[in-house]
Amino acid sequence: MTVILFDDQFRNNLLPLTYTRPVSAIRVGILTIAEKWAFYFKTTPFYLTEQYLQEKYPFRVSEFNIMVNGSICPDEELVEAIERLAEGDAIVADGILIAVKLNESGVKEFNLNRTEEYNKNEYTSRLLRISFPEDIFSNNDQEIRMDFSILTKGRSSASLSSTNTVLGDNIFVEEGATAECSTFNTIQGPIYLGRDSQIWEGSHIRGSFALCEGSIVKMGAKIYGMTTIGPYSKAAGELNNSVIFGNSAKGHEGYLGNSVVGEWCNIGADSNNSNMKNNYAEVRLWDYQMENYRPTGLQFCGLIMGDHSKCGINTMFNTGTVVGVSANIFGAGFPRNYVPDFAWGGSQGFGTYSLAKMFETAERVYDRKKEVFGEMDKKILTRVFELSNKYRRF
Repeated sequence: MTVILFDDQFRNNLLPLTYTRPVSAIRVGILTIAEKWAFYFKTTPFYLTEQYLQEKYPFRVSEFNIMVNGSICPDEELVEAIERLAEGDAIVADGILIAVKLNESGVKEFNLNRTEEYNKNEYTSRLLRISFPEDIFSNNDQEIRMDFSILTKGRSSASLSSTNTVLGDNIFVEEGATAECSTFNTIQGPIYLGRDSQIWEGSHIRGSFALCEGSIVKMGAKIYGMTTIGPYSKAAGELNNSVIFGNSAKGHEGYLGNSVVGEWCNIGADSNNSNMKNNYAEVRLWDYQMENYRPTGLQFCGLIMGDHSKCGINTMFNTGTVVGVSANIFGAGFPRNYVPDFAWGGSQGFGTYSLAKMFETAERVYDRKKEVFGEMDKKILTRVFELSNKYRRF
């Protein structure tokens, strides 16, 4: 049986994060949504997403297929309901298609606007759906706990150096993870240290917290919980209820709170984001679909940053700022609350960050991690540059 994770009609609600990935490649908790489904079904899933992403995120069909909405985070009850489906059966919730079992021809004819032929079953139990960027940090605590449970069940943790102080016992250390002279408070939530990750001296960490494979928390960091540092990233300074997808760096002092940072990003030294307005009012975020600011219903909401974006030292992000893909921000003062994709500048104004210059930077960034910035990624970013052109009204 093949598992196919499809993007539904609400995918654009998650821009700019979904410009460069399917919805199911979003990290929330310890794992990406796709990795969660892979764990439950014990198979590598495939993707049905935008055509320009399909080379990197392949699509494959077999004789028997389970198609699952890529915005849904799984749990045991939902997985069991999906496994009971017969061919042509579907699970829906509040009018949204959650999953359907189809043969090969059914997948090839799959269309979200034509689902009336399915035998639909209304799902009334709890569902976690990532619908907007702020849902990622808002649900990160819950998903860290869920992922921690499934990843550590029946397994023994590696040992941690005696130079550390651990409060409680809800910590799991993968092989190769190291920490020295730091404190870990697991009373408020679990702490997961991924394979070959490092916690440098003098760091203070409260759960829930996930440090993924190969990532580093630098000296003296203060991490308040509900936070995920994705693979091969660096974190320092003060962090609270934030998610860094991976291959990104917030390597210096400064505050990051109630925020989501994509891949291949860099936060300059002493940069900060505000996560609450001075008048304590509801935060609004730029919405690509509306081409306007959307109320979030949240009092705490910080920075949403798309892949490949960078900011210089002492950058100040106002409450509820959205930064698109491949933006480069620098200079004094607060940049606007929406920085378009491929923007170059700051509070004094923006121009377009050309593809040629962006590619030069990306090649250097990848080379530092001994990775290759290849043609596949160039094609994706070229398409994103074209799709986002209408937002660059400089």
